[in-house]
Amino acid sequence: MFEAVALGALVIDALVGWPGWLYRGIGHPVGIFARVIGTLEQRWNRVELRPWRRRLAGLAGMAVLLLGVGGAAFAVQAAITRLAGDFATLLLMVLAWPALAQRSLYEHFRPVRQALGRGDLATARRAVAMIVGRDTARLDGAGVARAGIESLAESFCDGVIAPLFWLVLGGLPGVWIYKAINTADSLIGHPEPPLREYGWAAARIDDLANLVPARLSAVLVCIAGGRGWGVLWRDHARHASPNAGWPEAAMAGALGVRLAGPVVYDGVLVDKPWIGDGREADAAAMRRAGKIYIGACLLAWLAVELIKGGRTWLA
Repeated sequence: MFEAVALGALVIDALVGWPGWLYRGIGHPVGIFARVIGTLEQRWNRVELRPWRRRLAGLAGMAVLLLGVGGAAFAVQAAITRLAGDFATLLLMVLAWPALAQRSLYEHFRPVRQALGRGDLATARRAVAMIVGRDTARLDGAGVARAGIESLAESFCDGVIAPLFWLVLGGLPGVWIYKAINTADSLIGHPEPPLREYGWAAARIDDLANLVPARLSAVLVCIAGGRGWGVLWRDHARHASPNAGWPEAAMAGALGVRLAGPVVYDGVLVDKPWIGDGREADAAAMRRAGKIYIGACLLAWLAVELIKGGRTWLA
């Protein structure tokens, strides 16, 4: 039902992304979610509460967020469908477009690749620090390349395939509920105090929302890369996340490089297992990763078109 809306939103995003002038002027819709999430967390995540009560408070916060977002999106979609006539699909495309991030992900990845390619490690570190949470000041070239590739692979699920999946299934309510879930997970779904208990619900709901999209994104990466199936199957569970390991293992296998491994966060070394095998990542691997990413995005477009065509044929 929403395949045409999804294809239109993909085209708009590919053409313009979310321009800086627009962000400076009106921000981004997820900024509204962030303010709601932050306000609820400040009021309800009280340190004097027992752990189970903090979990209930976090679950209640997610219910308020998702019911509010879903209800508003449903009302807007219903009004447009009823009142906009021939322009309804176009308006729905425009309202779904900000939920997709295929162009902006690549535009954040490209400066890292370009700086590393010309041997400017300092600039590459600064650029990759914009898209990852690890300490970047002392990363060598391989560490910068791994960070950039991992971010691109994981964000391919969170920023492209998952919102596209929920847009096709549920229209505006589906895609914007997903974006609210993903925003909540990034802000409060942390395993450390004081968010460990309050953010538990956000993290678990995000795991469920990405369950299918993560696996679909891995399949698309392997198809676009022409290989990687063995590493995908062997190494996807080496990631701490039940979902992020799928696209990362697929990308590692498609590139024939190692990803993950020991990483420093806030001055503390975290001994993560390696994903993939073979040589170290470098600027050349980043170039290939960018091509695989673009190919996987195009495959996603094709998949939506095939679903649209199948529905038309069945009708």
